[in-house]
Amino acid sequence: MKPEGESAGLGGRLRRVRAERGLSLRELGKLAGCSASLISQVERGQTAPSAGVIYGIANALEISLDYLFGVADSEEIPAPASRGARAPHVAGPPHIGEGETPRFVTATATIGAPANGSGPTTRTVRIGAPEGREKTGTSVLEADGGAPTGPALEPPAETIVQRRGRRRTIDLASGVRWERLTPQQDARVDFLEVVYAPYGRSTDTRCPIRHDGREYQLVLMGTLHADVGFETYVLEAGDSLAFDPATPHQYRNMTGEEVRAISVVVHHSD
Repeated sequence: MKPEGESAGLGGRLRRVRAERGLSLRELGKLAGCSASLISQVERGQTAPSAGVIYGIANALEISLDYLFGVADSEEIPAPASRGARAPHVAGPPHIGEGETPRFVTATATIGAPANGSGPTTRTVRIGAPEGREKTGTSVLEADGGAPTGPALEPPAETIVQRRGRRRTIDLASGVRWERLTPQQDARVDFLEVVYAPYGRSTDTRCPIRHDGREYQLVLMGTLHADVGFETYVLEAGDSLAFDPATPHQYRNMTGEEVRAISVVVHHSD
């Protein structure tokens, strides 16, 4: 299966970080538990990986799924993280280029106490972001007189909302698509909607997956078979499960209908 969309850039990102780590295809394959030829095919965009291969490579290179989705800065190779240590992402202020006119929304907020000590003052401020640009987690506030007053009290709405039509996706080799649900970079949590094509499964090798953290699944539509350890659970729409993903596990759609599920993996912080 040849990757499409955001998945097509996956191979280039893997190749760049592998080179930065100084690993050969054979060395990475040994660490990730897959063949060097498979990694080569993924890097060249000739095939899509399974979920097991994705997790194996991410663990071996010590990178987050955010980087593989292309959410992290595409021009910056992520530094190796300590095993299990995932630093939170802090968004910077928006860049306003020369000659650009910011677009504002108006909000009322308590700015601070006046010098005479009579109590805090409520003032109207404007949250600015350049027209046509994505808003980031910190914005510039302007008070009534137009002077900047510091960081925004709350992030602009678009920094906490992921629009359905703008999700980043990765297509896996086994009839599964990952759709990223977090609007900002967050290496601590993998929050996905997973779409299983008819008879799709989380790994095409039929080998269970293992990784760190705590995993949660909620089936939205269809019937999903979850193999966790030596048990198989049949999950219908509305059913959910929570478990330690260090336990070998895999998911299977055994029907001719599409299955959709929400997947959350919370990674260990230390």
